[in-house]
Amino acid sequence: MVDSLIRWSLQNRLLVLVAAGALLVFGGLRAARMPVDVLPDLTAPTVTVVTEAHGMAPEEVEQLVTAPLELALNGAGGVRRVRSATSVGISVVWVEFDWGMDLFAARQVVAEKVQLVAPALPPELDPPVLAPVTSIMGEIMFVGLTSTTVDPRTLRTIADRDLRRRLMAVPGVAQVVPIGGAVQQFQVVVRPADLAAHGVSVDDVVTAVAAANENTSAGFYEQGGQEHLIYGIGRAGGVDDIALAVIRPDDRAPVRVLDVADVVVGDAFRRGDAAVNGEPGVVLTVQKQVGANTLALTAAIEAVLDDVDARLPEGVTLERELLRQADFVETAVKNVVDALRDGSLLVVLIIGAFLLSARATLITALAIPLSLVAAVLVLAATGATINTMTLGGMAIAVGALVDDAIIDVENVVRRLRERQSSGNTAETLQIVFDASKEIRSSIVFATLIIVLVFVPLFFLHGVEGRMLRPLGVAYVVSLAASLLVALTVTPVLCSWLLPRSRAVRATTEPWLIRRLRSAYEPVLGRALAAWPLLATGSLVASIVAGGAALGAGRAFLPDFNEGALTISVVSAPGTSVDESNRIGQRVERALLAHPEVRSTARRTGRAELDEHAQGVNSSEIEVRLELDGRSEAALLAAIRDDLSAIGGANIVIGQPISHRIDHMISGTRASVAVKVFGTDLAQLRHTGEQVRAAMEGIPGVVDLAVEEQSTMSIAAVRFDRDALALHGLRVHDVAETIETAFYGRVVSRVLSGAQAFDLVVRYPDGAREHLDAIRQTMIPTPGGAWVPLEALARIERDRGPSQISRENGQRKIVVMCNVGDGEDLGSVVAAIQSRVRAEVELPPGYHVEYGGQFEAAEAAAQTLAVLGMLVGGGIFLLLFVALSSGRDAALVMLNLPLALIGGVAGVFASGGVISIASIIGFITLFGIATRNGIMMVTHIRHLVDHEGVTDAREAVVRGASERLAPILMTALASGAGLLPLAMASGEPGSEIQAPMAVVILWGLSGSTVLNMFVVPAIMHRFGSVRALAAATPTVDA
Repeated sequence: MVDSLIRWSLQNRLLVLVAAGALLVFGGLRAARMPVDVLPDLTAPTVTVVTEAHGMAPEEVEQLVTAPLELALNGAGGVRRVRSATSVGISVVWVEFDWGMDLFAARQVVAEKVQLVAPALPPELDPPVLAPVTSIMGEIMFVGLTSTTVDPRTLRTIADRDLRRRLMAVPGVAQVVPIGGAVQQFQVVVRPADLAAHGVSVDDVVTAVAAANENTSAGFYEQGGQEHLIYGIGRAGGVDDIALAVIRPDDRAPVRVLDVADVVVGDAFRRGDAAVNGEPGVVLTVQKQVGANTLALTAAIEAVLDDVDARLPEGVTLERELLRQADFVETAVKNVVDALRDGSLLVVLIIGAFLLSARATLITALAIPLSLVAAVLVLAATGATINTMTLGGMAIAVGALVDDAIIDVENVVRRLRERQSSGNTAETLQIVFDASKEIRSSIVFATLIIVLVFVPLFFLHGVEGRMLRPLGVAYVVSLAASLLVALTVTPVLCSWLLPRSRAVRATTEPWLIRRLRSAYEPVLGRALAAWPLLATGSLVASIVAGGAALGAGRAFLPDFNEGALTISVVSAPGTSVDESNRIGQRVERALLAHPEVRSTARRTGRAELDEHAQGVNSSEIEVRLELDGRSEAALLAAIRDDLSAIGGANIVIGQPISHRIDHMISGTRASVAVKVFGTDLAQLRHTGEQVRAAMEGIPGVVDLAVEEQSTMSIAAVRFDRDALALHGLRVHDVAETIETAFYGRVVSRVLSGAQAFDLVVRYPDGAREHLDAIRQTMIPTPGGAWVPLEALARIERDRGPSQISRENGQRKIVVMCNVGDGEDLGSVVAAIQSRVRAEVELPPGYHVEYGGQFEAAEAAAQTLAVLGMLVGGGIFLLLFVALSSGRDAALVMLNLPLALIGGVAGVFASGGVISIASIIGFITLFGIATRNGIMMVTHIRHLVDHEGVTDAREAVVRGASERLAPILMTALASGAGLLPLAMASGEPGSEIQAPMAVVILWGLSGSTVLNMFVVPAIMHRFGSVRALAAATPTVDA
């Protein structure tokens, strides 16, 4: 079939070239329109269920809301994990599905389960809602508003009215979450003394205020052939309308709201705040939809911001450079594109240096753009984006893309040159066909082997699968396309351009190849005689390399260089918003003291629309960096040193994308999570502290912290049922009254211009200034009397949990840490596990689980190890089919341990840590090394089978010498294509590809040299060539 394809291409040369040109044009246009992002979509199929519980205590919310939801959701099909966080007045449940689950199908499953459990939830609560669908890398921009002229309430109103509405209308924006400033409310602040004087209860005020703020439609009337809507307008237009509402009608003097309350425009109860560059302000988080084009969406958002900025009041400043993911995307993609470009140029230069023919170089180099556009079209058809992974796959492949074309062109040139020197009159097309047919077996099987070694990549699950599969697709498709090019376009161009080329007219090979062969053959002759030494040395080196690889450090993914930091600051539970602000400001000042820090955006507590149960004692600070002179590692060390002086808070430093990947993997925003499961919250806290103490001092452990679940201060109001019965009251009546008094009750919405604001009834702030004021709060009784709250309940200080975390139906506490620079994840986790086992005694029914990046790394490594053995067997079978000899197949596979030697050396030269990226590098390396072996062995066999060589030594020496040029060209081309990526180590966008490139580059260098001496020596001694040569009849000249 392959021979037929080559022959058909040579018979339809014009059609083949037109098709190739059309592919280039169409592929280029399609690539220009593809969405661009920094990474493939890594979002796990997760549905978030949020339930607002109006100030209920965490334990009550857990039992009445979280537990029933978890019970229902754990039984849903495809669910792999259910996590939850329950805090004061809120329950957040994250339902994580299997990675192959369609997100919208998952949302449908969750919605159905939530509907079933909703009737069992407390009736006074709002129904649970599903958070919007967002990407794990969805926070693409932070926008800040600050002002020196307007108050926080006006600033927040501008953010909600002018900014959020406009941004939400941009296609591709999933959610815009504002935090900070002061949310405006219309407040009815009742005066308890006047309530008692007029004999009016709080419920009466609530009913009156709600009834005084509504419009109604009363149908239509007809007149003059037209109908007119009858519309009753009773909505309050401002504080005066609310104040005049009647509470109790009376012919002489009706009791109005103004008689018992002050109606004001005030600020909502704060559960969060924000700051921009250390100054109070409003921060808006813009989240993108899954699959949205980051660069195009950022451009659309910035167009809206330009328009809004021009219309802002004087003194209001719009800060848009707080966090801009597009910066990282643009830098990362540019770095990889540059590496791809530079690698392609180096490949072309190397080919030209060997062939010394512009025509031969052009034919070979054309394989690069044709293969790349084919990969782009396949990626576009699968819905992939242009990102650092797909570009990285192409950049790693760029050197290998010309290998098949190099082999074909080199052989065609050699055969055409032989025709010219011998006076052979065979037709050019026949010579080109025979030369292409001669090497087609080696290139087809070599390409199949490389495709086979990439198969394990497609069996990876989780975030590593989502990240690396597009790289594998790009690599495999471009390589397969290069094979197709070598079998169609390359022979056609060879038949047209090479017969009259200078390379063919010259009767000898280019001087570089002649010099290399003249130097190589004598050394090879000595190597054949010294085969025992070569074999023993290679075996020992392979064993040492294997042992070193097993002892190397382990990591999941290399550290990203995002140019930004995410710093989590958590103080003791119960810390007020104001105190959390003060701590956050100290952290911001410490950060801004570093010249590399360009901006900071702090979010303290929880925003109204946020899907995280973050308490007011927690802050997250997004830090934008511009490194200048100092390395990122040095900067982080300096920042950690400065922040260690800030007491009263646990501080964890991460990066925006890495931070969110960690959270998706383990539910914790750190790279290592030690989870302690149990039932009693106090015991969990105690055990968690024991684990933290055990982890302290372990080399490599940084940012060590225990999840804040310690108790917070509570003013417990314990109702006296006898006292309630004596006054004719029910628990519900008093509970509702104190909720309205201290927290406020939203009774309606007031329309003011284009916005609607909550209308709230509550007591004055003085009613909750201290415990005695709470005790003296007056409660109405059905008989008209007013009694203090302390007469109906025992009011005292107590302690209660601030937050309760659960996973798969069990309570848990998490001890988290990151791994310091220069330390490997595997060693640190092993030390943690050993120390915890030795020093922490778990109570009965309690257990510890370890989560985080290392868990994903172990799972991925196990998958790759098992599939790697199967792939090894598959490679042997392919080689056996290609060579029809088990001995020769085994000899070709000698290249695998030979490649391992150089690859392991590359690992230790670049830090001594093996990550998933390094493992993929080894996989690629084994495929390329096998290609070199099969090229040499098949040519030696060809000399014996088809050219009548009867001496085994002559066949080995001649075959190795004639394959020297194409093997060196392919190896140098592959290495040159990888060199820019390897040199870009640490640059944004090259974090995954650089370790792969280093492994392949070092391994390829070592395996190529060893392949040229060890494989011929072993083949001469043990290969089938001896028997074949002896059985081959002599061919007369």
